[in-house]
Amino acid sequence: MSERDITSLDEDDTIEVEDIEILSPAEESEDFQLDSSAIAETTTASWEAISTALAPTTTLDRYLAEVRRYPFLTKEEEVRLFYEYQVKGKQDAAVKLILANLRISVAIATEYGNVGMDKMDLIQEGNVGLLQAMKKFDPTRNVRFYAYAAWWVRAYVLRFLLNNFRLVKIGTTQDQRKLFFNLKKEKAKLEQQGFVPDPKLIADRLQVRERDVIEMDQRLGSWELSLDQPISDDSEGTFYDLFPSSQQAVDEQVEDNQLRMLFRKKLGEFAKTLNEREEDILRNRLLSETPATLEELGKKYSVTKERARQVEAKIIKRLQSFMKSELKDFDQIRL
Repeated sequence: MSERDITSLDEDDTIEVEDIEILSPAEESEDFQLDSSAIAETTTASWEAISTALAPTTTLDRYLAEVRRYPFLTKEEEVRLFYEYQVKGKQDAAVKLILANLRISVAIATEYGNVGMDKMDLIQEGNVGLLQAMKKFDPTRNVRFYAYAAWWVRAYVLRFLLNNFRLVKIGTTQDQRKLFFNLKKEKAKLEQQGFVPDPKLIADRLQVRERDVIEMDQRLGSWELSLDQPISDDSEGTFYDLFPSSQQAVDEQVEDNQLRMLFRKKLGEFAKTLNEREEDILRNRLLSETPATLEELGKKYSVTKERARQVEAKIIKRLQSFMKSELKDFDQIRL
Protein backbone atom coordinates (compact mmCIF):
# COMPACT_ATOMS: atom_id res chain seq x y z
CA MET A 1 0.00 0.00 0.00
CA SER A 2 1.41 3.42 -0.93
CA GLU A 3 1.96 6.37 1.38
CA ARG A 4 -1.36 7.91 0.38
CA ASP A 5 -3.82 5.22 1.35
CA ILE A 6 -7.58 5.19 1.11
CA THR A 7 -8.00 6.37 4.70
CA SER A 8 -7.10 9.88 3.50
CA LEU A 9 -9.89 10.25 0.95
CA ASP A 10 -12.29 13.18 0.95
CA GLU A 11 -15.47 13.21 3.02
CA ASP A 12 -17.55 12.97 -0.14
CA ASP A 13 -15.94 9.60 -0.76
CA THR A 14 -17.65 8.00 2.24
CA ILE A 15 -21.00 7.64 0.47
CA GLU A 16 -22.66 4.28 1.13
CA VAL A 17 -24.48 2.25 -1.50
CA GLU A 18 -27.64 2.10 0.55
CA ASP A 19 -27.67 5.91 1.02
CA ILE A 20 -27.78 6.80 -2.70
CA GLU A 21 -30.90 8.67 -3.76
CA ILE A 22 -32.07 10.07 -7.07
CA LEU A 23 -31.13 13.72 -7.30
CA SER A 24 -33.76 16.35 -7.82
CA PRO A 25 -33.65 18.55 -10.94
CA ALA A 26 -32.48 21.47 -8.79
CA GLU A 27 -29.58 19.46 -7.37
CA GLU A 28 -28.68 18.24 -10.81
CA SER A 29 -28.63 21.74 -12.20
CA GLU A 30 -26.52 23.12 -9.37
CA ASP A 31 -23.97 20.36 -8.82
CA PHE A 32 -24.02 18.05 -11.81
CA GLN A 33 -24.44 20.17 -14.90
CA LEU A 34 -21.42 18.59 -16.54
CA ASP A 35 -21.62 18.26 -20.27
CA SER A 36 -20.28 15.19 -22.02
CA SER A 37 -17.24 17.04 -23.35
CA ALA A 38 -16.11 17.88 -19.80
CA ILE A 39 -16.23 14.24 -18.73
CA ALA A 40 -14.58 13.20 -21.95
CA GLU A 41 -11.71 15.61 -21.33
CA THR A 42 -11.27 14.32 -17.76
CA THR A 43 -11.34 10.71 -18.86
CA THR A 44 -8.98 11.31 -21.76
CA ALA A 45 -6.50 12.98 -19.43
CA SER A 46 -6.70 9.97 -17.10
CA TRP A 47 -6.04 7.59 -19.98
CA GLU A 48 -3.06 9.59 -21.14
CA ALA A 49 -1.64 9.45 -17.64
CA ILE A 50 -2.06 5.69 -17.58
CA SER A 51 -0.49 4.89 -20.92
CA THR A 52 1.19 6.89 -23.68
CA ALA A 53 1.89 3.88 -25.86
CA LEU A 54 0.93 4.16 -29.52
CA ALA A 55 -0.56 0.66 -29.49
CA PRO A 56 -2.25 -1.18 -26.61
CA THR A 57 0.30 -3.35 -24.79
CA THR A 58 -1.45 -4.33 -21.56
CA THR A 59 -4.90 -5.57 -20.62
CA LEU A 60 -5.73 -2.12 -19.27
CA ASP A 61 -4.57 -0.39 -22.48
CA ARG A 62 -6.64 -2.76 -24.61
CA TYR A 63 -9.68 -2.21 -22.42
CA LEU A 64 -9.34 1.58 -22.66
CA ALA A 65 -8.92 1.40 -26.41
CA GLU A 66 -12.12 -0.61 -26.63
CA VAL A 67 -14.04 1.83 -24.40
CA ARG A 68 -13.02 4.75 -26.63
CA ARG A 69 -15.02 3.25 -29.48
CA TYR A 70 -18.35 4.09 -27.83
CA PRO A 71 -19.27 7.82 -27.91
CA PHE A 72 -21.34 9.64 -25.32
CA LEU A 73 -25.08 9.77 -25.81
CA THR A 74 -27.12 12.91 -26.18
CA LYS A 75 -29.91 13.52 -23.70
CA GLU A 76 -32.51 12.61 -26.31
CA GLU A 77 -30.73 9.34 -27.16
CA GLU A 78 -30.43 8.51 -23.49
CA VAL A 79 -34.14 9.05 -22.82
CA ARG A 80 -35.10 7.00 -25.87
CA LEU A 81 -32.86 4.07 -24.89
CA PHE A 82 -34.15 4.04 -21.32
CA TYR A 83 -37.70 3.99 -22.66
CA GLU A 84 -36.89 1.00 -24.84
CA TYR A 85 -35.13 -0.77 -21.95
CA GLN A 86 -37.56 -0.05 -19.10
CA VAL A 87 -40.86 -0.05 -20.99
CA LYS A 88 -40.31 -2.35 -23.95
CA GLY A 89 -37.73 -4.57 -22.26
CA LYS A 90 -35.16 -4.36 -25.05
CA GLN A 91 -31.84 -5.65 -23.74
CA ASP A 92 -29.84 -4.20 -26.63
CA ALA A 93 -30.88 -0.73 -25.42
CA ALA A 94 -29.42 -1.51 -21.99
CA VAL A 95 -26.19 -2.68 -23.61
CA LYS A 96 -25.87 0.57 -25.55
CA LEU A 97 -26.44 2.59 -22.38
CA ILE A 98 -23.77 0.68 -20.47
CA LEU A 99 -21.19 0.79 -23.25
CA ALA A 100 -21.65 4.54 -23.70
CA ASN A 101 -21.01 5.14 -19.98
CA LEU A 102 -18.07 2.83 -19.31
CA ARG A 103 -15.88 5.95 -19.20
CA ILE A 104 -17.46 6.80 -15.83
CA SER A 105 -15.91 3.74 -14.18
CA VAL A 106 -12.56 4.48 -15.79
CA ALA A 107 -12.52 8.11 -14.65
CA ILE A 108 -13.51 7.33 -11.04
CA ALA A 109 -11.27 4.27 -10.72
CA THR A 110 -8.32 6.36 -11.94
CA GLU A 111 -8.84 8.73 -8.99
CA TYR A 112 -7.85 5.87 -6.70
CA GLY A 113 -5.10 4.48 -8.91
CA ASN A 114 -2.38 5.23 -6.36
CA VAL A 115 -3.75 3.29 -3.40
CA GLY A 116 -2.07 0.02 -4.32
CA MET A 117 -5.00 -1.76 -5.97
CA ASP A 118 -5.10 -3.12 -9.51
CA LYS A 119 -6.79 -0.55 -11.76
CA MET A 120 -8.69 -3.16 -13.73
CA ASP A 121 -10.19 -4.51 -10.49
CA LEU A 122 -11.34 -1.01 -9.57
CA ILE A 123 -12.81 -0.44 -13.03
CA GLN A 124 -14.70 -3.72 -13.04
CA GLU A 125 -16.07 -3.03 -9.57
CA GLY A 126 -17.18 0.38 -10.80
CA ASN A 127 -18.94 -1.34 -13.70
CA VAL A 128 -20.95 -3.35 -11.18
CA GLY A 129 -22.10 -0.06 -9.69
CA LEU A 130 -22.94 1.12 -13.19
CA LEU A 131 -25.25 -1.88 -13.63
CA GLN A 132 -26.95 -1.11 -10.32
CA ALA A 133 -27.46 2.49 -11.43
CA MET A 134 -29.18 1.18 -14.57
CA LYS A 135 -31.75 -0.65 -12.42
CA LYS A 136 -32.47 2.36 -10.19
CA PHE A 137 -32.36 5.25 -12.65
CA ASP A 138 -35.52 7.24 -13.32
CA PRO A 139 -35.20 9.22 -16.59
CA THR A 140 -38.31 11.27 -15.76
CA ARG A 141 -36.43 13.10 -13.00
CA ASN A 142 -34.56 15.25 -15.54
CA VAL A 143 -31.16 14.02 -14.37
CA ARG A 144 -28.49 12.84 -16.79
CA PHE A 145 -27.61 9.21 -16.29
CA TYR A 146 -23.85 9.76 -16.01
CA ALA A 147 -24.37 12.21 -13.11
CA TYR A 148 -26.54 9.71 -11.26
CA ALA A 149 -24.40 6.67 -12.10
CA ALA A 150 -21.23 8.36 -10.83
CA TRP A 151 -22.51 8.03 -7.26
CA TRP A 152 -23.12 4.32 -7.62
CA VAL A 153 -19.79 3.71 -9.34
CA ARG A 154 -17.89 5.57 -6.62
CA ALA A 155 -19.76 3.73 -3.88
CA TYR A 156 -18.88 0.33 -5.32
CA VAL A 157 -15.23 1.28 -5.87
CA LEU A 158 -14.94 2.49 -2.27
CA ARG A 159 -16.62 -0.64 -0.95
CA PHE A 160 -14.12 -2.76 -2.88
CA LEU A 161 -11.20 -0.75 -1.45
CA LEU A 162 -12.57 -1.09 2.06
CA ASN A 163 -13.11 -4.84 1.81
CA ASN A 164 -9.66 -5.47 0.38
CA PHE A 165 -7.64 -3.01 2.43
CA ARG A 166 -6.59 -5.66 4.96
CA LEU A 167 -6.52 -9.42 5.31
CA VAL A 168 -9.20 -8.99 7.96
CA LYS A 169 -12.15 -6.72 7.22
CA ILE A 170 -12.13 -3.62 9.40
CA GLY A 171 -15.18 -1.72 8.13
CA THR A 172 -18.09 -4.00 8.96
CA THR A 173 -20.41 -1.35 10.50
CA GLN A 174 -21.46 2.13 9.43
CA ASP A 175 -19.49 3.76 12.27
CA GLN A 176 -16.38 1.75 11.41
CA ARG A 177 -16.62 2.79 7.77
CA LYS A 178 -16.98 6.42 8.81
CA LEU A 179 -13.87 6.15 11.00
CA PHE A 180 -11.94 4.25 8.35
CA PHE A 181 -12.26 7.10 5.87
CA ASN A 182 -12.21 10.05 8.28
CA LEU A 183 -10.08 9.20 11.34
CA LYS A 184 -6.69 10.34 10.01
CA LYS A 185 -8.22 13.37 8.36
CA GLU A 186 -10.03 14.42 11.55
CA LYS A 187 -6.84 14.01 13.57
CA ALA A 188 -4.94 16.27 11.20
CA LYS A 189 -7.76 18.84 11.24
CA LEU A 190 -7.79 18.97 15.06
CA GLU A 191 -4.02 19.34 15.23
CA GLN A 192 -4.16 22.25 12.77
CA GLN A 193 -6.76 23.91 14.99
CA GLY A 194 -4.50 23.51 18.04
CA PHE A 195 -6.42 20.68 19.73
CA VAL A 196 -5.05 17.40 21.04
CA PRO A 197 -6.79 14.70 18.94
CA ASP A 198 -7.79 12.44 21.83
CA PRO A 199 -10.33 9.65 21.22
CA LYS A 200 -13.16 11.40 23.11
CA LEU A 201 -12.89 14.59 21.07
CA ILE A 202 -12.73 12.67 17.78
CA ALA A 203 -15.74 10.55 18.83
CA ASP A 204 -17.76 13.71 19.54
CA ARG A 205 -16.77 15.28 16.22
CA LEU A 206 -17.61 12.19 14.17
CA GLN A 207 -20.59 11.15 16.33
CA VAL A 208 -19.32 7.64 17.05
CA ARG A 209 -18.40 5.74 20.19
CA GLU A 210 -15.05 6.45 21.84
CA ARG A 211 -14.33 2.73 21.94
CA ASP A 212 -14.72 2.50 18.17
CA VAL A 213 -12.22 5.36 17.72
CA ILE A 214 -9.62 3.58 19.87
CA GLU A 215 -10.11 0.24 18.08
CA MET A 216 -9.90 1.76 14.59
CA ASP A 217 -6.80 3.75 15.54
CA GLN A 218 -5.12 0.55 16.68
CA ARG A 219 -6.13 -1.30 13.52
CA LEU A 220 -4.94 1.40 11.16
CA GLY A 221 -1.66 1.66 13.04
CA SER A 222 -0.65 -1.94 12.41
CA TRP A 223 -0.52 -4.37 9.49
CA GLU A 224 -1.60 -7.98 9.37
CA LEU A 225 0.73 -10.75 8.26
CA SER A 226 -0.32 -14.14 6.99
CA LEU A 227 0.80 -16.89 9.37
CA ASP A 228 1.72 -18.99 6.33
CA GLN A 229 4.07 -16.29 5.01
CA PRO A 230 7.77 -17.34 5.01
CA ILE A 231 9.94 -15.58 7.57
CA SER A 232 12.50 -14.76 4.89
CA ASP A 233 13.23 -15.58 1.26
CA ASP A 234 15.85 -18.19 2.14
CA SER A 235 13.90 -19.79 4.99
CA GLU A 236 11.31 -22.57 4.89
CA GLY A 237 9.88 -21.56 8.26
CA THR A 238 6.70 -19.50 8.52
CA PHE A 239 5.51 -16.94 11.06
CA TYR A 240 3.26 -19.62 12.53
CA ASP A 241 6.41 -21.45 13.68
CA LEU A 242 7.27 -18.49 15.91
CA PHE A 243 4.14 -18.91 18.02
CA PRO A 244 4.77 -20.54 21.41
CA SER A 245 3.52 -24.09 21.77
CA SER A 246 0.24 -24.52 23.60
CA GLN A 247 1.57 -27.73 25.18
CA GLN A 248 3.03 -27.72 28.68
CA ALA A 249 6.83 -27.62 28.90
CA VAL A 250 8.53 -30.97 29.63
CA ASP A 251 10.04 -29.85 32.94
CA GLU A 252 6.65 -28.54 34.06
CA GLN A 253 5.01 -31.84 33.11
CA VAL A 254 7.55 -33.80 35.19
CA GLU A 255 7.12 -31.47 38.16
CA ASP A 256 3.35 -31.69 37.94
CA ASN A 257 3.37 -35.47 37.74
CA GLN A 258 5.61 -35.71 40.79
CA LEU A 259 3.31 -33.43 42.78
CA ARG A 260 0.31 -35.50 41.74
CA MET A 261 1.97 -38.71 42.92
CA LEU A 262 2.93 -37.09 46.21
CA PHE A 263 -0.59 -35.76 46.65
CA ARG A 264 -2.09 -39.21 46.16
CA LYS A 265 0.32 -40.61 48.74
CA LYS A 266 -0.57 -37.94 51.28
CA LEU A 267 -4.26 -38.40 50.50
CA GLY A 268 -3.94 -42.05 51.54
CA GLU A 269 -2.28 -40.98 54.77
CA PHE A 270 -5.06 -38.47 55.46
CA ALA A 271 -7.75 -41.11 54.88
CA LYS A 272 -6.26 -43.16 57.74
CA THR A 273 -6.99 -40.30 60.17
CA LEU A 274 -10.74 -40.46 59.44
CA ASN A 275 -13.38 -42.69 61.00
CA GLU A 276 -15.38 -45.12 58.89
CA ARG A 277 -18.21 -42.70 58.04
CA GLU A 278 -15.86 -39.82 57.18
CA GLU A 279 -13.68 -42.04 54.97
CA ASP A 280 -16.79 -43.26 53.13
CA ILE A 281 -17.87 -39.66 52.48
CA LEU A 282 -14.36 -38.77 51.30
CA ARG A 283 -14.18 -41.61 48.78
CA ASN A 284 -17.80 -41.77 47.58
CA ARG A 285 -18.64 -38.05 47.74
CA LEU A 286 -15.47 -35.97 47.36
CA LEU A 287 -13.20 -38.22 45.26
CA SER A 288 -15.68 -40.23 43.21
CA GLU A 289 -16.30 -39.51 39.52
CA THR A 290 -20.00 -40.19 40.22
CA PRO A 291 -20.38 -38.69 43.70
CA ALA A 292 -23.22 -39.75 45.95
CA THR A 293 -25.77 -37.08 46.84
CA LEU A 294 -26.09 -35.64 50.32
CA GLU A 295 -29.58 -37.13 50.51
CA GLU A 296 -28.20 -40.62 49.80
CA LEU A 297 -25.50 -40.23 52.47
CA GLY A 298 -28.08 -38.96 54.98
CA LYS A 299 -30.29 -42.00 54.47
CA LYS A 300 -27.28 -44.32 54.66
CA TYR A 301 -26.16 -42.99 58.05
CA SER A 302 -29.63 -42.01 59.36
CA VAL A 303 -28.83 -38.30 59.51
CA THR A 304 -30.37 -35.26 57.90
CA LYS A 305 -29.17 -33.86 54.59
CA GLU A 306 -27.88 -30.77 56.38
CA ARG A 307 -25.87 -32.89 58.81
CA ALA A 308 -24.29 -34.77 55.92
CA ARG A 309 -23.30 -31.42 54.38
CA GLN A 310 -21.73 -30.31 57.66
CA VAL A 311 -19.66 -33.50 57.88
CA GLU A 312 -18.53 -33.02 54.27
CA ALA A 313 -17.47 -29.41 54.94
CA LYS A 314 -15.54 -30.54 58.04
CA ILE A 315 -13.66 -33.17 56.02
CA ILE A 316 -12.74 -30.65 53.30
CA LYS A 317 -11.41 -28.19 55.87
CA ARG A 318 -9.34 -30.87 57.59
CA LEU A 319 -8.02 -32.09 54.21
CA GLN A 320 -6.88 -28.59 53.22
CA SER A 321 -5.09 -28.06 56.53
CA PHE A 322 -3.42 -31.47 56.30
CA MET A 323 -2.18 -30.97 52.75
CA LYS A 324 -0.86 -27.46 53.37
CA SER A 325 1.14 -28.76 56.33
CA GLU A 326 2.49 -31.74 54.37
CA LEU A 327 3.00 -30.17 50.90
CA LYS A 328 4.58 -26.74 50.55
CA ASP A 329 3.53 -26.57 46.85
CA PHE A 330 -0.04 -27.72 47.48
CA ASP A 331 -1.59 -24.55 45.95
CA GLN A 332 0.26 -25.19 42.67
CA ILE A 333 -1.15 -28.69 42.13
CA ARG A 334 -3.50 -28.91 39.11
CA LEU A 335 -5.89 -31.73 39.98
